Order: sequence, then C-alpha cells, then structure tokens
Amino acid sequence: MVKNNANMFSIRTADPNDRYLINELASQVWGNTYGHILSKEQLDYMFNMMYAPESIARQITELGHQYFIVSHDNIPSGYLSIEQQDAHTYIFQKIYALPRTQGTGMGRYMIEQGIAYLKSIHAQPFSVILYVNRENPALGFYRHLGFEVIDTRDHPIGNGYYMNDYIMSINISE
Repeated sequence: MVKNNANMFSIRTADPNDRYLINELASQVWGNTYGHILSKEQLDYMFNMMYAPESIARQITELGHQYFIVSHDNIPSGYLSIEQQDAHTYIFQKIYALPRTQGTGMGRYMIEQGIAYLKSIHAQPFSVILYVNRENPALGFYRHLGFEVIDTRDHPIGNGYYMNDYIMSINISE
C-alpha cells in the first residue's frame, strides 16, 4: 500500500475477491460520468458487460488486467485498471473516482501511482494509452497531465452500441 499523507490517499492491488467492491464503486460513478453522454439503455448495457462481478473476475484472472483500489481517508473511493497491450504499451482501461473525491487530487494520484507501478515492472521507455469518450470533460484533465490525443476510435461493443473515444497517449522515458 502506498500512502500520500498530505491528501490521505492510498492504493492497493485488487484481486478477484474485490470484484463486488469494484462493482459497487462503479455503480456510484457510472451514471455520474456518462449519464449526460449516453442513453440509459447503453449505460445499462455497458455497465453489465464491463462491471458484472463475473466480468471483473475474468478481467483479472484470464485477461491480465491489473486492478487497484484507491482509498480517500481510508474509504475505498476509486479504482484503476491496467492492461498490457504489447511489449512497450499499457492501457489504463479504467480510471474512476467517486464524485465526492473529484477535485481532491485523487485522479492525479491514480495516474501517478499507475505510472509508478508500471515503472516498477517495466524497463523504460514505454507508453500509456487511455480511451476517453469524446464528450467526457476529463479530456482536459488528461491533457493537463501530459496525455495527447493521437487518434479516435468508434469501437463496436455489441447491441448496436459504440464507444466513441479519443485515444490519448503519454510516453514514459525516465
């Protein structure tokens, strides 16, 4: 566990037993994050596809996603998921904080800790990619942290739905 005493953030590695906690945290951020962007039907479809406890367990055990639980004042308040895309590229698949923690520095903390974790397991240089909905206000936040838009994608996810994202990247070399 890494702690940031100034802001009372901590991060720990998640395991399949945390699937219900991740599901509960996701249920508290999902509508707030995407309710003004996506239809209720698409929100429900995507939530069930990505955050059913069985899906989270499969992501961890079979698909190689590394999840982290982030706490604010010792209360689980967010999560980060990292997947290796290729030999020198990682994807931050999920970076979500409860609405009450937004503006506290927790998002920056999650990004910094995710990059620190990758530095601990991978010799540099490497790249980190994010997929950010093109209407998500967090786009400016990621730009502020050094991520750049490198492309767009319209990724089909089933049921006639798409994820319409900017692909953002940052290169880590030191």
